[in-house]
Amino acid sequence: MKNDDSIYLPDFSKVRAIVLGDIMLDSYFQGSASRISPEAPVPVVRIEKQVRSPGGAGNVALNMRHLGCQLDLFALVGHDEDGDYLKNRLESEGITCHFGYWQSNKTIKKLRVLDRNQQLIRLDFEPSKQSLQQEVLPWLEDYDNALHTADVVVISDYAKGTLQQVDQLIAMAKRRNVPVFVDPKRCDCLAYRGATLIKPNLNELEQMVGLSSLDQMLAKATELMLQCECEALLVTRGKEGVSLLRPNHEPLHLPAKQLAIYDVTGAGDTIIATLSAAFATGLNWPNAVSLANLAAGLVIRKLGSASVSPLELHHALRSQHSQASILTLPVLLEYIRQARACGEKIIMTNGCFDLLHAGHIQYLEQAKALGHRLIIAVNDDRSVKRIKGESRPINGLQHRMRVLAALRTVDWVVSFSEDTPYNLIKAVRPDILVKGGDYQEHQIVGAELVKRYGGKVLQLPFKKNCSTTAILERIAL
Repeated sequence: MKNDDSIYLPDFSKVRAIVLGDIMLDSYFQGSASRISPEAPVPVVRIEKQVRSPGGAGNVALNMRHLGCQLDLFALVGHDEDGDYLKNRLESEGITCHFGYWQSNKTIKKLRVLDRNQQLIRLDFEPSKQSLQQEVLPWLEDYDNALHTADVVVISDYAKGTLQQVDQLIAMAKRRNVPVFVDPKRCDCLAYRGATLIKPNLNELEQMVGLSSLDQMLAKATELMLQCECEALLVTRGKEGVSLLRPNHEPLHLPAKQLAIYDVTGAGDTIIATLSAAFATGLNWPNAVSLANLAAGLVIRKLGSASVSPLELHHALRSQHSQASILTLPVLLEYIRQARACGEKIIMTNGCFDLLHAGHIQYLEQAKALGHRLIIAVNDDRSVKRIKGESRPINGLQHRMRVLAALRTVDWVVSFSEDTPYNLIKAVRPDILVKGGDYQEHQIVGAELVKRYGGKVLQLPFKKNCSTTAILERIAL
């Protein structure tokens, strides 16, 4: 990862999102099956635990809320205990619920029976198709008002009847220039015309464009995307990963994260939630999709409809990108924010690092041992010339930064063009600022600043008789 293409965890708390669509109650009966019923050749499950959680649009909303987004949720429930549970549970999470009520139907419910973590059967309780057609959305005015402050709209369509007027809902968002992300179920993809992105899974794509080879389906999907006037289409392909399609771009195929799979329930909800939230913060399409793909890899390790937290994503990103990152300052500051949110201590040093030698290695190992994250600020080429003379640097900036980034002790590398890193130190505010032992504290740029806000300034010894200047002198002999 480098420069502005780096995948980092954005500040989701700045996102105000609208989620609307089919909400349901996911109910899980968990137990153990140790015998076969004498009444029929089916396992007998001794129920030990019952778990309830919001599903469908409710799970999408929870996923976005657990990332930190501000949420308005629009849905239909029944006048029953299940509907009350969903409203109370979601509002307890800080989600603003705009619920209408089915005229003659109960809250949609899916009941799953599990033998330990293995799903044995699913029972669906939902309205008939005939009764769904009679429903009218009671919250269109509230939805229109919410669009004034929304950054993104997510439509969770499970084809259960809430989204009879989906074209109108998308058109209302478009008039407000609010991007719309759709998780579809219906075969007629043109119903979502004008959406920013549509996210079918592979089975849904087959129903939309017909069964054929993957390449043929993706080609047809690209045509369909143009007909729907979408900016992008994301195909989720299960264990094969995801494919991002955009007009005038080559398809982007990302492999699934190979993690232990406990339950794929709700993985699509996690993808659409993370993707839309990431896009709303300003991440580009490839990076937003990569983050959503990573989130899906984490959520399938959990049982039932679940979500991931920013902390989980942070640690997953850190594990995924173990090599140091060459970053621009804005991206570096975002990484620092995330690290501090996780209680990590930031160490910073600076220098030319023209010819990397054993003295540097020893020095950087000592520096990293002081905390969690080590930042190296590197003088750019013009800065080195001003300090060291016209014959320096021996190696250009990109060469020097790439060598430093390859060291296991180094986390982040950033360059600066001034003669001193004072402004960079002021922006980073490291917990510990370190320099070599050949510097006195009063000679260390930024030392007074760091101590003023409560940080530490330390001098670390270099390896004796080991310096770039000495190496160059020996070469000249």
